[in-house]
Amino acid sequence: MVLEEIWKIDKQALNKNQKEAILNTEGPLLIIAGPGAGKTKTLVERVVYLISKGVNAETILVATFTEKAAKELVTRISNRLLQLGIDINLNEMYIGTLHSIFLRILEEYREFTSLKRNYNILDQFDQRYLIFRNINRFTAVENSDFIWKINLSNWIKADIVVKYVSKIAEEYIDPDELYNSDEPDLQVIGDFYKEYQKLLKEENVIDFATIQSKALGLLEYNPDILAELQNKIKYIMIDEYQDTNTIQERLILLLADKHKNICVVGDDDQSLYRFRGASIRNILEFSTHFEKGTCKKVTLDTNYRSHPDIINFYNRFMNRHNWNHNGKTFRYEKTIKPNDGEYPNIPAVIKVSKHNDKEAYHQEVYNFIKDLKDKGVLTDYNQIAFLFKSVQSDQAIGLAEFLEDKGIPVFSPRSKMFFEREEIRLLIGAFVTIFPNLFQRLKWNDTAELDIWYYYRGCQVEFMNEFTKDSQTHKTLYKWTLSKMKAHTNFSQSTNYAFAALLYQLLEFPMFSKYLDVNLQEKKTDLRATYNIAMFSKLLFKFEHTYNITVFTEKNIDRTLKELFNKFLRFLKEGGLEEYEDFEEYAPSGCISFMTIHQSKGLEFPIVIVGSLNASPREQYDDIDLKLQSDYYHKPPFEPIKKTKYYDFYRLFYTAFSRPQNLLVLSACTREGQGRTPSKHFADTFNKLPSWTDERFKPELLELENLKPINIKHEYAFTSDILLYENCPLQYKFYKELGFVEVRTGGVLGGSLLHQTIEDIHRAVLKKEENKLTNYNITDWFNRNYQLLSKQQRSYLHQGQLNALLKQVLRYRDRNQSRWNLILETEVDVSLVKEDYILKGTIDLIKGDNETVELVDFKSGDKPDVNSTDPKVRKLLNQYQRQLEVYAHIIEKNKGVKISKLHLYYPKEDDGIPYITFKANIDNINATIDIFSEVVNRIESKDYDMSRTPKGEKQCGECDMRYYCNPHTFSE
Repeated sequence: MVLEEIWKIDKQALNKNQKEAILNTEGPLLIIAGPGAGKTKTLVERVVYLISKGVNAETILVATFTEKAAKELVTRISNRLLQLGIDINLNEMYIGTLHSIFLRILEEYREFTSLKRNYNILDQFDQRYLIFRNINRFTAVENSDFIWKINLSNWIKADIVVKYVSKIAEEYIDPDELYNSDEPDLQVIGDFYKEYQKLLKEENVIDFATIQSKALGLLEYNPDILAELQNKIKYIMIDEYQDTNTIQERLILLLADKHKNICVVGDDDQSLYRFRGASIRNILEFSTHFEKGTCKKVTLDTNYRSHPDIINFYNRFMNRHNWNHNGKTFRYEKTIKPNDGEYPNIPAVIKVSKHNDKEAYHQEVYNFIKDLKDKGVLTDYNQIAFLFKSVQSDQAIGLAEFLEDKGIPVFSPRSKMFFEREEIRLLIGAFVTIFPNLFQRLKWNDTAELDIWYYYRGCQVEFMNEFTKDSQTHKTLYKWTLSKMKAHTNFSQSTNYAFAALLYQLLEFPMFSKYLDVNLQEKKTDLRATYNIAMFSKLLFKFEHTYNITVFTEKNIDRTLKELFNKFLRFLKEGGLEEYEDFEEYAPSGCISFMTIHQSKGLEFPIVIVGSLNASPREQYDDIDLKLQSDYYHKPPFEPIKKTKYYDFYRLFYTAFSRPQNLLVLSACTREGQGRTPSKHFADTFNKLPSWTDERFKPELLELENLKPINIKHEYAFTSDILLYENCPLQYKFYKELGFVEVRTGGVLGGSLLHQTIEDIHRAVLKKEENKLTNYNITDWFNRNYQLLSKQQRSYLHQGQLNALLKQVLRYRDRNQSRWNLILETEVDVSLVKEDYILKGTIDLIKGDNETVELVDFKSGDKPDVNSTDPKVRKLLNQYQRQLEVYAHIIEKNKGVKISKLHLYYPKEDDGIPYITFKANIDNINATIDIFSEVVNRIESKDYDMSRTPKGEKQCGECDMRYYCNPHTFSE
């Protein structure tokens, strides 16, 4: 298929520069993509073009900045291929965030790294809290006082440690060089890093920065692996290249070194993440990594998003600043051009302001919005976004509260108001109440007092006040509360629950169940309380997992309460916790969005109102940063350090000013003197703008765009999605859609241990190392897997259970020694991009007859009787058969092979045949996929009808949501 045939199917034509970017596939290419210039479309068409001319999908690597961008890219590419009738599966393509791609490489070659199995990945909170819990290890480092002041809290100290250990990893600095330096503060940082790495190893966890450093170490110290990856990956595309860091650049250039077919895309004017280690030099110096004249550069400079006035405004804004220093320019010269078209003849950049009167200013903003609404210009509040440097500022919070009081809903999940929401305060109030003498238990001496205890007491008052408001409605909750207070007076007997289980018990009662009685088709703001309670369940589970708490005992109760209330919740509240945010609906219908400028990057809105105009450039470095950059980075300093605050300031507000489609509004409560607003950096521009009340501004001439829906294909697996939904649609709703955590998840440890040890056997066989399959080695693998799994899951098996499982594994080896030659692949993660969703699964493959392939799925437990007439047994076997048929469909489409047989293997089977075998019947497989698709359709339409699902004590009795679904049945 020729290029023009591909493009003529597309409704929107590509411009000359976009075509040039797509056609230049061989050799290095730099694409500078301005705001609204069709960058994503160009990337999609570039991938489609490569595939259309015969490039294998598995040889293409595409990296994006966010998971949302990666999923959107997969969806758009797959839809485009379907549109063109090109039957290619994208499963093998390396596509995702850089972190996810590097992690995939580490997983593929894990045996060559120090990475152990069953590790957990630390998010930002986990990393900080891990260091906070172990802060004594860092304060014990000799001369640690050089790094922090004596009076700093442990929370702040943890943040400082995070900053420096991340910097060392991201800049790939040798900690030994720091440790051996003559500077005491650098010696301490080197020690911090070593101590932190020990901690990661002990806990079997990894953070995002360490993923990258381990990936680079893998490639640099294993030339055979590097060569294998370089041979495999022939085409590389990196989005948002201006926000990559030093170690990411090294990894990318290493992978591209053989073929040099690397395309990087970005906008140096939108580089916002220096504080996370991003380096603007990566995009500005990209061409210098290649032979002179070989790197092509294409600029996408036509903005298809914005009114020409808006484009001219932010062009002038960037040109105001001097980007030259000592003969060097720290910006690509470019002028963004508007798309040809007709635009309303009114100012598209205006201001909304009042002078030195906050209440009057808030009213003015409200009047502006109301005027747009009354004139029919604004059809949905989500057409407006307010952008701030921080949505936690008094300026942002005060305005949001005023608008909500006036009846305009505000969506601001990053304002960190989680602990101020009614539902969370009531839950915390309930927890405080049901532990009598809590504040005495929380004291470490007679005079101890923490500020957060005032918050807890306030929550308790609010909880108790609900009883007086409506004693009849809350009668059963009152009785439950009294019973728990009595049970918690002393703990002479252990409970059979901990905090998360108590939360689920509270959901039985109207005070809390009302937040769960929701339709998921409702507006996201109406679901905020539901999502917050789900998040609270995750936090409690995370706490219990971290401290290995499953029950309350006389021995652990005081320590447990102190850890939860004095540390864990305090750490979360003081650090600020963001609420649920659905990246598929970044601006929910019916709400005005309040966002940070960083958060808005890559988004567009019909109307953007920019606040924070009191801002001025601020330095983001300290003396240690200067020492590291001057003497320990792998490259000499690039930008003049004293100028970086100005560069970053202009880039930040350029990003803000380039978000709107129809109307850009600069908004401020103006004032003079200290805290001058707007600051000198905006004053001249702001003062020249027409007010929204200016007669030249005629809002009725505006035709606002509607927000574009984000189309993302979701991933579904048979067991964790389809089977869960079929067994109970409400379980799917609560656990999968809303994100409640499952506390009662027992029984998985043994099965995982069995699977992983059999996988170890298969990997040895595939490497032709059958000689390693001795009792000693298999027992060692088994014990190591158990140690890591039990640490990860915080659950344990009795020695008798362990002996029985090991016996099953050894029996499996003995039975199959003559059949090792049949094993093709083990524990293969497979996926298939369908028209409306993505199928996922994991399976083992063995050779079949006549060049066919057979599937094997290992099952723990007893082998069912295939001749049984028991409906439960027949249902179970049917589910297993359907699961294998789904895998067969994926493998046949994915690998282009013929599947002949589907096997279940039961290692526990002692005397009989351990297999149950089904023939691979194409009609059955197609019927199963049709049912799969039908269930996916019901899931995606939010259909949680329970009329076809029988509810019984056996099914519901093991479910955490049983209290909510069956009030009064399980409360005793």
